[in-house]
Amino acid sequence: MKIQNTIKKMRSITPTLLSVLFFCIDGFADTGIQKASREPPAKGAIESSIRKGIDFLVSDQNKNGSWGSARNTKGLNIYAPVPGAHDAFRAAITAMCVTALIETDAAKNDIDAKKALDKGESWLLENLGSIRRANHDAIYNVWGHAYGISALVAMHKKEISNPDRKSKIEDAIKHQIKMLKKYESVDGGWGYYDFRYQTKQPSSSSISFTNSTALVALKSAEEIGIKVPERLTKRAFDATKRQQKPDFSYAYGEYLKLRPMRGINLPGGSLGRSQACNIALRMWGDEKITDQVMDTWLDRLWARNGWLSIGRKRPIPHESWFAVAGYFYYYGHFYASLCIESLKDKENANYHKGQLAAVILPLQEKEGSWWDYPFYSYHRPYGTAFALMTLSRCL
Repeated sequence: MKIQNTIKKMRSITPTLLSVLFFCIDGFADTGIQKASREPPAKGAIESSIRKGIDFLVSDQNKNGSWGSARNTKGLNIYAPVPGAHDAFRAAITAMCVTALIETDAAKNDIDAKKALDKGESWLLENLGSIRRANHDAIYNVWGHAYGISALVAMHKKEISNPDRKSKIEDAIKHQIKMLKKYESVDGGWGYYDFRYQTKQPSSSSISFTNSTALVALKSAEEIGIKVPERLTKRAFDATKRQQKPDFSYAYGEYLKLRPMRGINLPGGSLGRSQACNIALRMWGDEKITDQVMDTWLDRLWARNGWLSIGRKRPIPHESWFAVAGYFYYYGHFYASLCIESLKDKENANYHKGQLAAVILPLQEKEGSWWDYPFYSYHRPYGTAFALMTLSRCL
């Protein structure tokens, strides 16, 4: 009523100002961000870059078919209880590499890439089901469950001639969903630490982007006919919504939602996770995540990319402006590519594809990898997998 009375009193305001008022009342004002104008790379350049990235993953694979290891340790490495944390890291990163090889169609006309993919898929089917939390306070396994589901779904989609293998993959997906249910936080969603550990079920707050990673994976499972528990996704959806701010930036975790103006919760701090949160909520029915919301946050990502890039390759998490950590860089751009896929205006989508490719291509290392955070021996394969999945959506 107060808003209506105010509008009645302002009948004399010019139509332009009144339209601005309505826009602000709706909860999402125009940010005024100028469209970025990076020169989009040619299709051939993107394809060449993808080829180099594939060659790197093939050369970097472990003999047993996995990717990544606990080698190259340093005093600054993140807390990772052995061996469970590294089992989880290796599973998640192997899943990402398998998904990247499938999405880039790497095995087509490439015997070495096909061998690498076959070995990676075999390793996942054999080992993914055994990952668990490392101890009472480290729940890194949720990343393995989420990215494991995504990889298994990609494997399922390409399997057309072997019904027994297809059934085995479906069973593996169902088991990963069961594990996500087991390690769900008491208030819904998922965290990756539980420093309170007062209950058998994780008692820590959920983390906005961890929720979103799992929700995106669960939606992909549902799309191939796997039954996903409604209560599980509803609680994760609600937990993420509780961390959503009016401008569609997101608190880092639910434990920070009452401090919305803390640096890590500001738009600059959310730059690498708003893309994931927005696409996850949209996939699960949030009608407030419109194309306009997507467009604005994509524009922010291109215009303010430097803020996110300042954190890239720094050895200490969250030491950059807005408490940005290096490992948000390629993560955020990958989920930006999913946001672009969801846009209805294809001309606008093509514009954003060009900007995304223009950001990612120049950052490729000489040996063909991408990386954003020095993380044992996991950083090159996970960064490369993210970049390949991103660029494959720019073609």
